[in-house]
Amino acid sequence: MVEDNDEDFYTFIRIAQNIDQMKRSLYKFLRFEDGDEAIDYLYRRGEYQELDAPLPVAILLDLNLPGTDGRDIIKMVKKTPHLQIIPIVVLTTSNNQNDIKTCYEYGANCYMLKPMGVSDMKQTVQILFKQWFQFTILPSYGQFTS
Repeated sequence: MVEDNDEDFYTFIRIAQNIDQMKRSLYKFLRFEDGDEAIDYLYRRGEYQELDAPLPVAILLDLNLPGTDGRDIIKMVKKTPHLQIIPIVVLTTSNNQNDIKTCYEYGANCYMLKPMGVSDMKQTVQILFKQWFQFTILPSYGQFTS
């Protein structure tokens, strides 16, 4: 999950922890607070250079991030053969039509508005889990290969 806002991240995690234990135990959430750190992780650069871990099964992405912008992350990931298969779910407060259009043009798989209230966030997280981790069949990526 690429999210720079602490409150949004911890609210998401608290809600996710209350979702069915079995489904939740299948996934581990990693947080990156800026776009540069997320890119370093995905491309195994910097502190992640020696990391031997599977690629993420999905990327939950905010748009307006410090460092590399979320839109640029989508563009980079979808142009990289070993990463382009990873679904990208944009979870943002922007309902700007240009943002929505740009994200889909760059290859985002889903664009969701980040709700403001906790009860609305709970509903959004439940929908997200059902769609991407219950109903959708995601490929297994194995270890990192470039």
